Amino acid sequence: MEIVNPNAAILTNYEVMTALKNMKSNKKKYGLHNLATITYETVQYLEETPCKDQTTAAIIEFLQAMKRFNLTKNECLMMVNDPPSSPLHIQLMIEDSDERLTEEQVACIIELAAKLRPAAAMETDTTTTSNTAGSTPQTTDDGNRA
Repeated sequence: MEIVNPNAAILTNYEVMTALKNMKSNKKKYGLHNLATITYETVQYLEETPCKDQTTAAIIEFLQAMKRFNLTKNECLMMVNDPPSSPLHIQLMIEDSDERLTEEQVACIIELAAKLRPAAAMETDTTTTSNTAGSTPQTTDDGNRA
């Protein structure tokens, strides 16, 4: 296999996972027996990321909605691969986000990105936030923290 043009297109994690799964099922056709381990480990990793629950339609809908924010292709790609869940997350992904986006736009992006995140991750975020916000340190009878 030879890479003809390395900058021809950028792929989301979802697209890579789909391509690898298709390649895995057709490996005898392509004679890729020696890539089986790499393919297996990559698919195993990607199945633990948000891309396992994404769909082509959801990604296209998200990218269409992102057009109004004038983001670069790489910024959109990062948000598809790792949907932001907080304003800080967006600040890390979008260069000069505090100058380029208003607080309302950041909130809108987080809301749109929530559709790309798996439901289990959103429940974990909510549970973690509620547990840390309302928790008080527990002490034992002798005054030590439990």
